Amino acid sequence: MTFDALAALRASGQWVELLSAEQKQVLARLSRAEVDMLVRLKRRLDEAAPDVQGQELKVL
Repeated sequence: MTFDALAALRASGQWVELLSAEQKQVLARLSRAEVDMLVRLKRRLDEAAPDVQGQELKVL
């Protein structure tokens, strides 16, 4: 079975559907290791963020 990077990102809570088609194409070519790194990085950024943030949209 081939690795589906977009499905893995969706499963980790990333808002993939808000991205452009071009951005999705780039992410679709990521390896499992690259997706794992993005997920870990996003988790660390979220942990470092303040409890309440302004009205901004975070995609990744």
